[in-house]
Amino acid sequence: MSSAADEDALSSDKGKKREEDGTDGRSQRQEGVEVADGKVDLGDLYGAAAGWVEARTSCPHIGTMPPAGADDLARVPSPDSPCSRCNHPAENWLCFICKDVLCSRFINKHMLCHHQETGHCLALSFSDLSVWCFSCDSYLDVQAILELRPVYEVAHLLKFGQRPPFRSLDVQDSGTGESGSVSRA
Repeated sequence: MSSAADEDALSSDKGKKREEDGTDGRSQRQEGVEVADGKVDLGDLYGAAAGWVEARTSCPHIGTMPPAGADDLARVPSPDSPCSRCNHPAENWLCFICKDVLCSRFINKHMLCHHQETGHCLALSFSDLSVWCFSCDSYLDVQAILELRPVYEVAHLLKFGQRPPFRSLDVQDSGTGESGSVSRA
């Protein structure tokens, strides 16, 4: 079946569903967002369906990082540091484990090679300060994973000269099971 035929069948199915639901065609499509009875379905605007990359809010590999003490944080190099293997000046990543700076898979793949050689899977991009886990093959949400924040904050300070803004989090106390809103900065 052709793409146009697939769309027609899908459209027909939606029409039948509306008739069965009794919405009587009061739903309309408006710029890719379902609008029914004046209400907007935001489901199409979020996540992978919209082409966004969703960062993970947890990672089983966080425990491989050394504790974020003063000595460890003092080893975070400047974001303009070149790759330690090829000296390329751009698209470099910081290894969260050993603090080595290596270039991205789009340059000479030295960070990827470092992960394959050492098993160090957590890295921070000096380009946009995103965090990647090679083992999970996913970006990580530095706002939600508190253990990532100290290194992220130092990198942000070095890059922009100021502390990063952090959003409020709904954190659950693992001891009591109670949740509460916490703002960490």
